Amino acid sequence: MNISYRWLKEYINLDYTSEEVAAFLTQIGLEVGSIEEVETIKGGLRGLVIGEVLTCEKHPDSDHLSKTTVNVGKGEILPIVCGAQNVAAGQKVVVATVGTTLYDGDNEFKIKKSKIRGEVSEGMICAEDEIGLGSSHDGIMVLDPSAIPGTPASEYFKIDSDFVLEVDLTANRIDAASHIGVARDLSAYISQKHPVTYSRPSVDAFKVDNRSLEIPVEVRNTKACPRYSGVTISNVTVKESPEWLKNKLKLVGLKPINNIVDITNFVLFETGQPLHAFDAAEIKGNKVVVRTATAGTKFVTLDGVEREMHADDLLICNETEGMCIAGVFGGLHSGVKDSTTSIFLESAWFDSVYIRKTARRHILSTDASFRFERGTDPNGTIYALKRAALLIKEVAGGEISSEIVDVYPEPVSGFKVDVNYASIKRLIGIDLGKEKIKQILAALEIAVENETETGLSLLVPPYRVDVTRECDVIEELLRIYGYNNIELPTLVNSSLQYSVKPNPTKLRNLIAEMLTAQGFNEIWSNSLTKTSYYENNPVFKIESTVKIFNPLSNDLGSMRQTLLYGGLESVAHNANRKNPDLRLYEFGNCYFTNGRDLKENSIRNYREEEHLALFVTGDKEASNWTNQANKTSFFLLKSYTENVLKRLGFPVLSLKVEGFSNELISEGIQYLLNGKKLVEFGVVAGKVLKAFDIENPVYFADFSMDVLFVELKNNKVLFAELPKYPEVRRDLALLIDKDIQFNQLRDVAFRSERKLLQSVDLFDVYEGKGVPEGKKSYAVSYILRDDEKTLNDKQIEKIMQKLVSAYERELGAQLR
Repeated sequence: MNISYRWLKEYINLDYTSEEVAAFLTQIGLEVGSIEEVETIKGGLRGLVIGEVLTCEKHPDSDHLSKTTVNVGKGEILPIVCGAQNVAAGQKVVVATVGTTLYDGDNEFKIKKSKIRGEVSEGMICAEDEIGLGSSHDGIMVLDPSAIPGTPASEYFKIDSDFVLEVDLTANRIDAASHIGVARDLSAYISQKHPVTYSRPSVDAFKVDNRSLEIPVEVRNTKACPRYSGVTISNVTVKESPEWLKNKLKLVGLKPINNIVDITNFVLFETGQPLHAFDAAEIKGNKVVVRTATAGTKFVTLDGVEREMHADDLLICNETEGMCIAGVFGGLHSGVKDSTTSIFLESAWFDSVYIRKTARRHILSTDASFRFERGTDPNGTIYALKRAALLIKEVAGGEISSEIVDVYPEPVSGFKVDVNYASIKRLIGIDLGKEKIKQILAALEIAVENETETGLSLLVPPYRVDVTRECDVIEELLRIYGYNNIELPTLVNSSLQYSVKPNPTKLRNLIAEMLTAQGFNEIWSNSLTKTSYYENNPVFKIESTVKIFNPLSNDLGSMRQTLLYGGLESVAHNANRKNPDLRLYEFGNCYFTNGRDLKENSIRNYREEEHLALFVTGDKEASNWTNQANKTSFFLLKSYTENVLKRLGFPVLSLKVEGFSNELISEGIQYLLNGKKLVEFGVVAGKVLKAFDIENPVYFADFSMDVLFVELKNNKVLFAELPKYPEVRRDLALLIDKDIQFNQLRDVAFRSERKLLQSVDLFDVYEGKGVPEGKKSYAVSYILRDDEKTLNDKQIEKIMQKLVSAYERELGAQLR
């Protein structure tokens, strides 16, 4: 939010520079992101002066140019060649002297001494569009005869520079979303140094001129609209706003529209209270009705878009139709137009949840909805209404033609909070003293209703929607007292803590370091994702999806059930930017609900699981002059997956292996231990890749980290001395059925020889010429070793014969 330094000083007496004010605001939680010096006119009219045309005659060598002499003050007479047809002797004009820079949008040019058709010209007599004071180029600007030559143009036109402070508001500090709100906080802080107060402009001059235009108000949904105030103003003249008003709005980033609308925007940025002005002639039935919409109703907003209303959208209506989406956006036909002569001015307090949901549904974000969503001051509507009415009379004329209508069935008094002195000292760390505490509370407009020896009973104003508990009050005290004023303690207290075994953080880092060393990059995906990913999804069902009540957008409507979709988004993002060769990993939580009635809002309805995802796609290595590019494969992912398990100490060979496939993974394998799934990995289905416009195959592994952590507790690290005796390798070429898998061969081998067989590996697979149909050839290696003696040929031959017999008996295998 932009805050004008000069505008701020209208409400608080500041003897500090803009930089000092920015530092103060940052210290009290209103962090200033930037300070920018701005001018209402680019360049601030520097180098431009008021001049008087002394002589004017035709250029001797041109029919459309004039040769003039101009007095620019201090006795300096400049010869200037001018092309305007309306230039004449005796005029007071604006002169750009030599060296002045003029701006045309983003372009700029410098005035130089030159010869124009043989005549010397030492400046330029300016038109209003050439110096940013208007859009007309019909001729030069002719000023009032009272203008004094030599007066700087910036002084004559009252052009002032200002500093705009960009305040990065947190969601809870909507009370500071205005110049008065910032002044209030600033005065509370500065008053700890020396006495200072802020002040609001008086509205005592407000009075009803007549009652010629009474418009009653009916609020049918007081939950959505707890307070609605309004007043009519007749015989107004809609026109361009005065310069002071336009300049203020430009400083905070708003485009001036007309004097009525500009006043409502001015009061919004002054007080924080959104206002809306209706053309009274468009209020059919001469009555304002505040109600929720009928579902499916069509309504055309100010931007010309026809929107379909939801049953919970709050509308400001006349007796027959809607005029405005309450607190969000005005209607196309009910707003102020050039022909408007009477207005109905609205100042309301709308329920933040209703406004937030409506704004999200229609993807609308306005200055008004920004404030209503977070909570405005329910007791500030009348002040803002009176302030705007008086300003409208000032800039547009007219008379206040009705009493103020104020529908406020249940007035809000504030939040009652009890705070204990001992709690203040415990949380802040020092004793502020009772008087200092009460001084800060008074500066924050927090009333003390009762005081005891141990604490205070307070009444917090309702505009402080974030101060409802004792700890909130203590935070306010510390914020104004100053975090920097809390001395560092000389005593440090500590306690012994024993980390969980196994340490999850240590294990994550262990895995991350290994994967990074193998060429992987870590990614972080948003845990909020598209609901559409889980609609009609047979693997991750929509009933188990944790949905967000008030999503920021349709793309962030649910919490993820899997890391797959976020990773595929990263793969697609990189592939679209010519980076298709990827190895990615991500640690993250996935979220589930049991599908029960979420209104119970019980923690038992939800669960979260930690997962590790691996993504491999593209080429394993880029091609170069010595090697061709090698594509990644399922078996490359399998090696990475098993490396992770081995690094954690899991006996990969003893894990149960199961194949699987579903709508997301076309071919995959699961590793299980004690009936629990440690990891599943495979090839992402082509239909899924097509939805992300990914052309290359993607190989995906999903580790259940929670299961890994649990099983690691039961994992014992055993030490074995290095073998003293040599190992022996023997190979077999086996002809087996196509549906037999390698793990079956390995299991049979270890069942047949438990003592001397150390490992079994597959090093070749062949199908084709010479191999019968329905068969395949496996080349398998076996490592044998006796830890007590060297094996002899007879022992080795006996073991190999036993293996061959077991293969023939159990799997129907044949030696080739």
